[in-house]
Amino acid sequence: MLSRSDSTLLFGAALAVGAVGIALVLQHRFGIEPCAWCTFQRLLFLLFGAFAALGWLVRRSRGALAGASVLAAVAALGGLWAALHQQFVAAQSLSCAFTFADRALMKLRLDETLPWLFEATASCRDANAPLLGIPFALWSAALFVVLALLAARVLLAVRAAPENPA
Repeated sequence: MLSRSDSTLLFGAALAVGAVGIALVLQHRFGIEPCAWCTFQRLLFLLFGAFAALGWLVRRSRGALAGASVLAAVAALGGLWAALHQQFVAAQSLSCAFTFADRALMKLRLDETLPWLFEATASCRDANAPLLGIPFALWSAALFVVLALLAARVLLAVRAAPENPA
């Protein structure tokens, strides 16, 4: 019924999880330490990936597919906000400790439960170093835009598909 949506969701999930994988390699292999906003974006990438995978699993139900796609889009838009906040606000300050991102991760205890993934070990200014001349936060923002567009594409496909295909 929505075979393009199937591949779109899997592609989006792979991109989101792949971004976290790249971040972990850069952190643990190359010593590029993350800030609180970086690790908060990791959480949003993983949420997008989970919602996209869920949408793929329930793809035969239009309502469930639409719901999972909306949740994935919300995660992507939240990630876009976080990346832009990191770039234009947090990276301009000396410290990003006890900001929304830091408090959210501490409240969820992710920094304690999975420190290798969610522990912030750098300031926002230091963590937003350029990669190929572009700050990390802007790379992240661009990917979140792509992910939001992929989720929107699935929602449009669900809306355009006939209710009872013959």
